[in-house]
Amino acid sequence: MTHEALRLMAVHAHPDDESSKGAATSARYAAEGNRVLVVTCTGGERGDILNPKLEGDPEILRDMPGYRRREMATAAEALGIEHVWLGFVDSGLPEGDPLPPLPEGCFALEPLEVPVGALVRQIRDFRPHVMTCYDENGGYPHPDHIMAHKVAVAAYEAAADPDAYPEAGEPWAVQKLYYDISFSVARIETVHRALQERGVSSPFEEWFETRRNRPRREATARVECADYFPQRDAALRAHATQIDPDGFFFQVPRDIEKEVWPFEEFELARARVEVADGVEDDLFAGVVPAGLPVSGVASGVDGPADGRVER
Repeated sequence: MTHEALRLMAVHAHPDDESSKGAATSARYAAEGNRVLVVTCTGGERGDILNPKLEGDPEILRDMPGYRRREMATAAEALGIEHVWLGFVDSGLPEGDPLPPLPEGCFALEPLEVPVGALVRQIRDFRPHVMTCYDENGGYPHPDHIMAHKVAVAAYEAAADPDAYPEAGEPWAVQKLYYDISFSVARIETVHRALQERGVSSPFEEWFETRRNRPRREATARVECADYFPQRDAALRAHATQIDPDGFFFQVPRDIEKEVWPFEEFELARARVEVADGVEDDLFAGVVPAGLPVSGVASGVDGPADGRVER
């Protein structure tokens, strides 16, 4: 379904997250004439070089922040989306037992009201009808992903409150907030088994065995977007320091993927408009293009099961 100039904001923790989670949906909506803005909370400064072809590259090692900014610009162009940096510093992924403390000044240690205020400003400036973010576990338990969830949910509420962050612009009521669950166990399981049935080697063998018992989320929206897998893949390749072009992301034959899993999935977390029963096929379903009045806007209840529509 094509819309006229509706607006979607996707909140992500690091550059490259926007290309591995919900990317084809973003590309589809942008191609249909909607505005899509990716907000990246951190610069990804502490990301490791995961592409073996670039290990030890002196230019990258000299300026990782600048390199990742250039990668992000190329990815945004591939997806046809707009992009803004929220301006916080990557926390890194702590490893070890016990885990080391997070570095001082990083995103995950910021007082919550600081990044929330920054995101509220972006919401009130862009005025999205719909937002997407991670679930309460961050999609996976990276400290920046968990923080991005907290910030996005709090900003969804605060942006509509005239008394919250009055310096951040005129209030705006986002109408729907979804958790992006497109990188799910169900997706991996389906693709993995389809490859096995066709006698094709699956890159997810080890992944599936170690993660098959992870909690499964309930998808309340499935957006058909297989025609935009090429844009997603181009965006992923743009993040050359983070994505191995010979890695598992690109080892699934796209014709098989399009056949068995031609969509991306989302879980409705909060809504200020009526939502139809069943699984939606459009994140913009039911939104009011002109926006909602902020007076009398109610607070939402986290979770899709019993309180997903705010009255």
